[in-house]
Amino acid sequence: MTPAINLLKKQKMAVSIHEYEHDTNCHNFGEEAATKLNLDPESVFKTLLVSDDKHFFVAIVPVTSTLNLKRAASAFNVKKLRMADPKEAERLTGYLVGGISPIGQKKRLVTCIDSSAKAFSKIYVSGGKRGLDIGLAPEDLSRACHQAQFADIRDTK
Repeated sequence: MTPAINLLKKQKMAVSIHEYEHDTNCHNFGEEAATKLNLDPESVFKTLLVSDDKHFFVAIVPVTSTLNLKRAASAFNVKKLRMADPKEAERLTGYLVGGISPIGQKKRLVTCIDSSAKAFSKIYVSGGKRGLDIGLAPEDLSRACHQAQFADIRDTK
């Protein structure tokens, strides 16, 4: 089991575990999960790391959206953000890119979940490795991420 699943079991949260065969040629991990698990892509969320060059933060947005760095900076109460380098993300979380779970990361980081998650009774995030997703209520995800806040942080077209 991954650190994410172990933490959720320890906290006795109601979750569902979904495994699928990851295609090593695929680099759009969230959309791959939505397709292979036959899920509404809007309910599948990706975990992104961002930095203001002093601190790192976790932003969770639907796989169908892109992160709006200005909105995220406002949510984290900083001036400006940049996407974290993949190597930084792996070092801080203990997970490989494409399998970074917002839960059970090596370093506890301030987290924000896009408010669109509240429209679903269950959302899906990476379970800590490629080919593994966890389904859980948005409020449970917030609790598992040390009371992550909800805010509008995605780009809306």
